Amino acid sequence: MDNEIIIRAVGLTKEVPSPAGPLTILDDISFAMRRSESLAVVGVSGSGKSTLLGLLAGLDSPTRGRVVFDGVDLGELDEDGRAEFRRQRVGFVFQSFHLLPSLTALENVMLPMELSGHRSAADSARTALDRVGLVHRLRHYPNQLSGGEQQRVAIARAFAAGAKVLFADEPTGNLDRKTGAAIGELLFSLNAGYGTTLILVTHDETLAAHCARRMTLEAGRIEHATDRGPHGSRSQ
Repeated sequence: MDNEIIIRAVGLTKEVPSPAGPLTILDDISFAMRRSESLAVVGVSGSGKSTLLGLLAGLDSPTRGRVVFDGVDLGELDEDGRAEFRRQRVGFVFQSFHLLPSLTALENVMLPMELSGHRSAADSARTALDRVGLVHRLRHYPNQLSGGEQQRVAIARAFAAGAKVLFADEPTGNLDRKTGAAIGELLFSLNAGYGTTLILVTHDETLAAHCARRMTLEAGRIEHATDRGPHGSRSQ
């Protein structure tokens, strides 16, 4: 049903200038995500995965095509409008954590909620940190936390504000295998609990295998896509 669609990409193309002429990073990408679905975007380095994530989240604008996110055409919003849209609907988890070093774990989780006018930011942040097993680290700064703990803070921050879509770009890329596996389990457990749509870029095959859908990019185009979710298996 169309009302189940939370995000739709239509003919997304991204070109950048180069000495030899326009260089195509993404070429005519079209797909849709339903609410609560999970998608792994895979492919070799340089295939366009992170560029696609940036376009879907409204961090960048396509050369051609459009993104319709929760009924809103992102191309119709200016930069400030897209920033406000992200604060209300989007969560991010990155490879490099992106925690502010001068803020405690609690303050890092609270910050996006405070920017959005969340009335109980502190309580929601404490709950989120408790859910990722860090309630005992509320007052610690990022440099006092391990890499795995920092990523747990980042995950708590992403889920705490009730984002409709979570974008994760190589969330286990800076972690050892054991810690990465634990972070992956936590990410999918929280995703199921919050009912968030998850779009994940990864080279980690174990992480990708947890997603209901998988999209392989090659040279900026969809090489293969599979759906192993509750709506039935299909491939294209």
